[in-house]
Amino acid sequence: MAHSAQRSGADGARIAEIKIRRYQPERASKPYWQTFQVEVEGNDRLLDALNRIKWEQDGTLTFRRSCAHGVCGSDAMRVNGRNRLACKLLMADVGQRVMVEAMLGYPVIRDLVVDMDPFFAKYEKVKPYLINDEPPPRTERLQAPEERARYDVSTKCILCGACTGSCPQVWANPQWVGPASIVNAHRFIFDSRDRGAADRLRILSDYDGVWPCKTIFNCTECCPRGIPVTDTIEQVKRAIMYRTNETS
Repeated sequence: MAHSAQRSGADGARIAEIKIRRYQPERASKPYWQTFQVEVEGNDRLLDALNRIKWEQDGTLTFRRSCAHGVCGSDAMRVNGRNRLACKLLMADVGQRVMVEAMLGYPVIRDLVVDMDPFFAKYEKVKPYLINDEPPPRTERLQAPEERARYDVSTKCILCGACTGSCPQVWANPQWVGPASIVNAHRFIFDSRDRGAADRLRILSDYDGVWPCKTIFNCTECCPRGIPVTDTIEQVKRAIMYRTNETS
C-alpha cells in the first residue's frame, strides 16, 4: 500500500521513513540498508514503529525489547547517530526520516541485536556487588542519607550499554572496561557498607581501567537515565590518585 510521505491526519498520524541497517548473515556477508515506510501517530515511540514493521511488513527484522518502559535497557540502538532506547524515543522527536542501526563497539549478531557477552564480562570484572566480610548485624546495615547520596546516582544504571557503545575509546580498544563498568564500580566504591573498594580501585588503576577515558562526554549525553557518567568516572580517577598518594 503506497503512502505519501507528507500525509498527516487530524489524529497526528503520519508516514515516517525508517532506514535500518540490516545484517542477516544467511543472506549477505555484509550489512546493508533497507528503508521502510510506516504510519505513526503523535505519541508513538520508535519501538512502536519497529514493532509495526516487524509485524506487518518484514517478520525477519530482529531487535531486542522487553519491558518497553525504559527499565530493562534491552532496546538500546543507534538512532540518527546517537545511542537511544527505542522505547523512550518519541517518533515526534526524531523527525520524518530516521536512521536506525546497531550500537557501535559491539559485535553485531543480527540486524539491531549486538553481542553483549563482552560487555557483561567487563562488568563482572569490577565486582559489582556488596563485599563485606564483617559479622552481619542483627538488623540491616544502616546508612545516613548523606552516605547514600554519595553514590545514589550510579545506582540508576540499567546496563543498557548505550554509554559504552557511544565511546570512541571502546571502538578503538575493545579491551577497555568501558563507562558502564566504571559507573557500577562507583556504586560500590563509595558505599559506606562495602569493604571491597581497594580491590576495585586496584582493578581500575590498570591500563584498561579508568585511564583511557578522555572525557568526551558521549556517554553522559546518551545515558537514558540521566547519569553524569563522565563525572562518576572522574570521581573514581580521583579516588585512585588519593589512595596512591595515601599509601606512597
